[in-house]
Order: sequence, then structure tokens, then C-alpha cells
Amino acid sequence: MSKIAAKEQNHDIDRNEAFEVIIIGSGPAGYTAGVYTSRAKLRTLIISGTLPGGQLMTTSEVENYPGFPNGIFGPELMMNMREQAERFGTVVVDDEVIRVDFSKRPFIVTTHSENYEAESVLICTGASPRKLGIEGEQQFAGRGVSYCATCDGPFFKGEDIVVVGGGDTALEEASFLTKFGKSVKIIHRRESLRGSKILQQKAFENPKIHFLWNSVVADIKGDKKIGTIVIKDINNGKQQIIQAGGLFVAIGHEPNTAIFKGQLEMDDKGYIILKSQTKTSVEGVFAAGDVHDYRYRQAVTAAGFGCMAALDVEKWLTERRHRN
Repeated sequence: MSKIAAKEQNHDIDRNEAFEVIIIGSGPAGYTAGVYTSRAKLRTLIISGTLPGGQLMTTSEVENYPGFPNGIFGPELMMNMREQAERFGTVVVDDEVIRVDFSKRPFIVTTHSENYEAESVLICTGASPRKLGIEGEQQFAGRGVSYCATCDGPFFKGEDIVVVGGGDTALEEASFLTKFGKSVKIIHRRESLRGSKILQQKAFENPKIHFLWNSVVADIKGDKKIGTIVIKDINNGKQQIIQAGGLFVAIGHEPNTAIFKGQLEMDDKGYIILKSQTKTSVEGVFAAGDVHDYRYRQAVTAAGFGCMAALDVEKWLTERRHRN
């Protein structure tokens, strides 16, 4: 969508005038921020990214988002949030940001089709789970393959569950999943774990948790959902087939921050470092959600960060105008 089309969606927006707020990325953080900034009468543009709505667009039922006692499908929740933001005047452009310039004001945000100017920028690009890259992973995503035990664990009551990984996340998720699964097997490509000693001890002592060392998942099979998983021993190449009702991949996340390298301060994993509240290392640029939050990674916490960032943006713009 061009800026002309954006203007047609919202007649209060002048395509030749810089937006007061550009939100890069959609999902719970971006859409929530859009609701707040637009209700504050700030000219707001959301550039949704390659997957409008974020990770929840690939999620089936969401049971742990407040306000939906019977659950809600991820795509439906995201479309509701988008409509709510648009109702208050947010312009949403389904495009991908390929370059930003935070070295001067107004900030320049470049997509495949347009250059946009903004007084402030709010980054809500999230993080993507690392994938195994094997046969069947994409096919069974949302049908047995999950990347978040806290989100999906309760769907696997009484199932044989497999967790892939050897770090803290894998051990935490395996322990959590024992509340629901009949058994939990941890598959790790090495013969020792990388996770903290206390989490290792907890896992070793749990009678429901079993380990398959020096092994990787080679294939996933099933009909409408996962039924079996093919495991390969990396030392001798031998394969075995195990029953599994769920596969949880816990090998880390990659923050979607490549386009901000060299412009914003980040940690060694690429997560944006916040200087205070939701402020980044560049004045006028803010961040919210999984792009900086590597601990919680929940829809509701992302939405909360989106609210916080929007309030911080509004306050920063007000104070800046008073100074000028």
C-alpha cells in the first residue's frame, strides 16, 4: 500500500507530512501500541512486516490470553487487535521495512515500496524461534509441533511429549510439560547438557523425564497430527521411531533486529538493549515485546510492553514539543 492509499484509509493523515509515530512490526505489541497512540491523537502508522500479526498468525487456539474464557484462534485475535487499532485511526501498511535511518530527524523508514518519515519510531519486530529444518516440521506446525510450552502445554494432556534442546529453556519446558504429558523425552545432540546445574538436577530427578543423548530428530510423521518421530543417533547413524503426541522445539530464538544493526545498541544475541523503560539507545526510538524480552515471550506481556512503549512515546513527544 502506498502513502496515497494510507491517506485514503484515514483522511486525517497527510501523505506529505511525517507521521508522529511509526510502529515497525505488528503482533500484540505493535497493535496494542497503535491503539494507545491513536487514541492519544498521534498520527500513527504500523508497517506490519512479512507476517502481519506475528507468530500468533501461525498458532491455532490461544487459551491463556485474558478475556477469552473459551479460548480464541491466534489469527482471529490478531485480526481483532488490528481492527481495534484501525478503528482509532491507525494506518496499517502490509509491507516490510528494509532499511532505517535513525541518524537524523525526522527518522526515515524505508519499505520495499515507500520512504516514510517519523518523529518517533517504536520497534515491535519480535523474535522468531529457531527451527529444526527437518521434514515435516512446517507441515505439523500447530498440529503437534510447538515452540512454546507455556502457550501450548495444556493441549497435550496424557501425551508422550518430546522436547529438543539442552539449554535452560529446554529443561524448563520439559519440567513444565510433565504436568500434562504422560512422559517427556529430551533429545539432545550432545552427551551432556548446557543448562544450569540446578535445572539439570531437577530434570534428572523427575521420573517422567527421559533423555536420548547424541541424537537428533530426523523426521516427523503422522496423519492430521503428529504420531511418530524418527530419531537418529549422530554417532552411528542408526534410527529409531518413537511415539509422540507433541514435539516442542527449544533451541532458542532469533530477534528480528538485523535491519537495526549499527544503529541501535544490542546485546550479543541481537536483542535490543533498553536504556530506561522502553527507550533504546537512540532518543525517540522505542522498543516493545520479544524484540527485547527474551524471558517471558508471551502475547499478554508483549501487549503490556506495547502499552508501556506507547505511553512513553506520547510523553516523549509532548516533552519535546514543550522544549521546542
